[in-house]
Amino acid sequence: MDLTLNNMFCKTIIFIFYMQFILWSNNLIAQIPLVACGTINHIEHFKSKYISAHTIDVWLPQIYNHKRNYPVLYLHDGRSIFDSTLVGERQEWKVDETIARLVSENKIYDCIVVAIWNDPTYRFSEYFPQRPFETLADSIQNNIYSTAKYNNYRLFNSRIYSDNYLLFITQELKPYIDSAYSTKSNRRNTFIAGSSLGGMISLYAICEYPKIFGGAACLSTHWPGIFTLVDNPFPKTMLDYLQTHLPKRKHKFYFDFGGKGIDTTYKTFQKMVDEIGKLKNYTAKNWLTLEFPDADHSIRAWKKRIEFPLEFLLKK
Repeated sequence: MDLTLNNMFCKTIIFIFYMQFILWSNNLIAQIPLVACGTINHIEHFKSKYISAHTIDVWLPQIYNHKRNYPVLYLHDGRSIFDSTLVGERQEWKVDETIARLVSENKIYDCIVVAIWNDPTYRFSEYFPQRPFETLADSIQNNIYSTAKYNNYRLFNSRIYSDNYLLFITQELKPYIDSAYSTKSNRRNTFIAGSSLGGMISLYAICEYPKIFGGAACLSTHWPGIFTLVDNPFPKTMLDYLQTHLPKRKHKFYFDFGGKGIDTTYKTFQKMVDEIGKLKNYTAKNWLTLEFPDADHSIRAWKKRIEFPLEFLLKK
C-alpha cells in the first residue's frame, strides 16, 4: 500500500514538473513577456498590408475595468519594455512597475500600453523620418544608404519606409486597439514614445498625425539619424522639417538626453529643437526637456527615468 502511494506521489510530481516544463517551453518559444503587475495580451505576427507582420504586446493595468475608458500609450522597441529576459542586455524599461507605482501615488491616470516589437533587420528603415530624408538629393540619399554603418553593420537593409510604418500604427493597429479594448480614443488621450531612433519616429508620428496623437515622449532622441556628424546633412533637414511641421501647442512634448556616450552629441540639436518649440508658443506646461548628465545611451538609463515622461504625459 505504501509503495502504491509512493508511486502515485512520484507520478504526480513528475506530471507537475512536466506541465511546468511545457508552460515554460511555450513561453520561451512565443517569447511572451512576464510582467510584475497587470496582464499582457500577446499578439504574434500582427498582420499589415503596409509592412511585415509585427509582434504586439498589449499591457492592461492591474484592475482593468471594461466599464472604464483608458488613455493609450504606444511604445516602440516593444521587446525591451516589460521583461529583461527577452533582451540581450538583460534589461527592461520596467514600464509596468513604474505605471503601477505612479498610479498608486495618484500622480498619473491608469492607462493601456501597446508595445510594438521592432524588426531588427529593418529598424532603421521603419524608424527613420521619411519625408525629411527624401528632401535630400538622390545622390546624398544613396550615399547614406550605402555607407551608413554601426560596428561594421549596415544600418539600412532597404529604403526607408517609416511612412508605411506610421500607416500601420494609425490605420491598422490603433483601430484594432480601440475596438478590442476600453480606450479613450481621442487625440488628447493617445500618446506615442520611444528612445533613440524610437524617439525620432515618435516625434515624426505626431508631426505627421497631429489629429491622432496628443503627446510624444522622445528619450535620447537620435538627432544625427546615423552615427556620424561628419558631412551629415540629416540633422539640418530634420530641423527644417520641424520648422514647418511641428504642431501647435495643443500637444505635449517630452525630450531628454544623457551626458555620456553617444548622448553627448544630442545637446546642441536639442537646444535648437527647444527654440523651435518656443517659436511655436510651447510653454513648460506642454514642453519639457530634461538633461541627465550621468546617464548613457542604454535601456538601463531609460528605465531609471521613465517615470518623468509618464508623469508628464499622463499627469492628473
